[in-house]
Formats: sequence, structure tokens, C-alpha cells
Amino acid sequence: MTTVVFLQPLLALISGVLILIFPRLLNYVIAGYLILFGLAGLFPQIFGA
Repeated sequence: MTTVVFLQPLLALISGVLILIFPRLLNYVIAGYLILFGLAGLFPQIFGA
């Protein structure tokens, strides 16, 4: 559980910096976010819940 708590803000920070540098990257970042958390919701046992 500890890694998930620290992982989300770190991913948000890295994503924000990349979006500032490469604005077209926003589509891929949002798609990746939706896919990752969609899979985490459908298969919680994979992500340690």
C-alpha cells in the first residue's frame, strides 16, 4: 500500500513536466492513465489489493 501512495504523486509530477515539454504528449498520458487505472479496477489482485 505504501508504494501506491507514493507512486501516484510521483507519476503525476513526471507527467506534468513531460506535458509542459511536449504538449502533444497529453493524449498519451491521459490514455495511459485511464488504461492503468481501468485495469487496476478490473483486476485488483494484480496490483496487490
